Amino acid sequence: MKIAIIGTRGIPNYHGGFEQFAEYFSVYLVKKNHEVCVYNSSDHPYQKPTWKGVNIIHKMDPEKQIGTAGQFIYDLHCIIDCRKRGFDVILQLGYTSSSIWGWLLPKKAIVITNMDGLEWKRSKYSRPVRRFLKFAEKLAVKTSDYLISDSIGIKEHLKTSYKVDSEYIAYGADLFSTPSEQLLVEYGVDKFNYNMLIARLEPENNIEVILDGVVKSTSDQIFLVIGKHETKFGNYLKNKFKNYSTIRFLGGIYNLEHLNNLRHWSNLYFHGHSVGGTNPSLLEAMASSCFVIAHDNVFNRSILRENAFYFNNENDIVERMGLTKKDHIGLVQKNMDKIQNEFNWQRINQQYEQFIIDSCKVRKSEILK
Repeated sequence: MKIAIIGTRGIPNYHGGFEQFAEYFSVYLVKKNHEVCVYNSSDHPYQKPTWKGVNIIHKMDPEKQIGTAGQFIYDLHCIIDCRKRGFDVILQLGYTSSSIWGWLLPKKAIVITNMDGLEWKRSKYSRPVRRFLKFAEKLAVKTSDYLISDSIGIKEHLKTSYKVDSEYIAYGADLFSTPSEQLLVEYGVDKFNYNMLIARLEPENNIEVILDGVVKSTSDQIFLVIGKHETKFGNYLKNKFKNYSTIRFLGGIYNLEHLNNLRHWSNLYFHGHSVGGTNPSLLEAMASSCFVIAHDNVFNRSILRENAFYFNNENDIVERMGLTKKDHIGLVQKNMDKIQNEFNWQRINQQYEQFIIDSCKVRKSEILK
């Protein structure tokens, strides 16, 4: 089959969850003898026409010049290009800036959309933007042939709000099995004697709640905050906690070996995400044998279940700061088992491919009727 992947900034991954998935899945499809095209932003660092057998289609992305509006223009360029390439399937990852162009998607192609998280709930957006995102979600449902939910919570939301079915397929992760204690020297931390989080510095990720609790606990353990912080909220957080020497803002780290080692050797790993589906960084934490303290919501509980501790406010954080990884290694192992048995990339890729194949069979049977 001829398959296109749109809705990301491109591969190889330099940005986030959808890009990571697009990277893994596109390479997997090529190995299964599918013809695959991934659309890349013109600003993507990788500028060659192919990558590991995947065709790369570079399209103009003016986001750096004109801001958020550039995302809509980039998606428009991608969708217009899709119309002339005769794709059998278009896999659309997310909808926030693409669904308004959904009516332009080629009618002969099967459009499958991963509905991402509940974008309209993100507190970083103004009320008008959140209203638009709710509208964009509705458009994505209307203009897609099939929907994929990456969490049970999203699947239930789509069924309740739009009376539509969607296929539940989570993200994946690979177990980390090559830890190196030597790498910790570069970050000035000792094994199992520091705590951390990895997240975009946005309000709905509860970073401020976590750090307020850390300060209130008077813990003397180093706390690493990993994530791009050159934002309004990031600057606010850095300023608020600048006098606390144990809290270190490291910015974005994209070296997977470094991230895996930092996760593996940490004492407590905090996951504050409260909006969205199956968050990739949570699965990667589980795969790196983290002892997870997660925000208490349906998305996190559907993945971690009883194998984590949860929090709702800073007082909960204070209590959790007294925990140690060595006393709860059983929870750590159970989460690693889940990665091995439920969330490994091979299984996730197989589920996506099979869903695509089944969707094409349904379309053919409908045409023959």
